[in-house]
Amino acid sequence: MELIDGKKVSDTVKQEITQKVTEIINNGGKRPHLAAILVGNDGGSITYVNHKVKACEQIGFTSTLQKYEDTVSEEELLAKIAEFNANNDIDGFIVQLPLPKHINEQKIIEAIDPTKDVDGFHPVNVGKMVIGLPCFKSATPAGIIKLLSFYNIETSGKKCVVIGRSNIVGKPMSVLLSQKGYPGDCTVTVCHSRTQNLAEECAQADIVIAALGSPEFVTKDMVKNGAVVIDVGTTRVPSDKTKSGWKLKGDVKFDEVSPKCSYITPVPGGVGPMTIVSLLQNTLDAAANK
Repeated sequence: MELIDGKKVSDTVKQEITQKVTEIINNGGKRPHLAAILVGNDGGSITYVNHKVKACEQIGFTSTLQKYEDTVSEEELLAKIAEFNANNDIDGFIVQLPLPKHINEQKIIEAIDPTKDVDGFHPVNVGKMVIGLPCFKSATPAGIIKLLSFYNIETSGKKCVVIGRSNIVGKPMSVLLSQKGYPGDCTVTVCHSRTQNLAEECAQADIVIAALGSPEFVTKDMVKNGAVVIDVGTTRVPSDKTKSGWKLKGDVKFDEVSPKCSYITPVPGGVGPMTIVSLLQNTLDAAANK
C-alpha cells in the first residue's frame, strides 16, 4: 500500500506557480488576484478560506476576503458579486459554499462571470468541461486528476466507482475520468443513496472515489484487493483527543481499508491540499487569459 501524499504534490504545484508568478512580475505583468466571499461562521468554511488566503501569500498572489454575517441578504451578496465581476484587478473569485438557506445558491453561482469562476461551478464552465473544451474545472476533481497523474496511476480501461453525485465533486469527477486521454478512459459508475447493491458495485472497482460526506462509510468489504481509493470526505466529528474537541474523518474507514489498497489518500493531507492548489492554478490561468 502506498499513501498518496496530497501535501507533497500540492507543494510541488505551489512551487511551479510561484515561479510563474515571479516571471510575470519580472516581465512587468500584474500580480494575479484571487478574491473570496465568506458568509456566516461555519467552522469548515472558515478554515478552508483561511487556507486559501495563506496559500495566496505563499505563492505571491494578491488576495481579498469579503466576510458577511449569515443574515446578509441575497441582494447584497449579488451586488458584491457584480462589483467583483466589474473589478479588472480581480482575476478570479469564489463564493464559499454552503450558503444560508435564505440564499439561492444556484442564483449566486450563475451571477459569477464565467471567466472569473475559478471554482468551476458556473453552468458555462460545467458545460465546456462535459464536451472537453478548455474551461475552469471544479477544483476538487481537478486536484484528484492531478494526484492520479503525479503517481502514474493507470486509469485506461479501469472500472471506477464514484460514490456521490454532487455538482461539486461526484458529477464532474465522473466526466473527467471517462474522457479520452490520461488520466481518463475509465468505465465509470456513479453510485448514490438510491443505488442498489452499492457495496457490490464498489467491490468490483479498480478505483473508488468516495465523495458522499458520510464518515467511514466505505469499509473493507466494499474494496477489492489492489484497488486505488480516493477519499474526498472531510467531516468534523467530536473527539476528546484533540484540543479543538473535534477531528476530521474521511468517508473511508482508513485503518481497515488501507491494507487492501495499492494506493489510498489519507484524511487530512490527501485531497484537501490539492483542492486549494487547483483553485490557485485556475486563478493563474484566469490572469493569463486576460
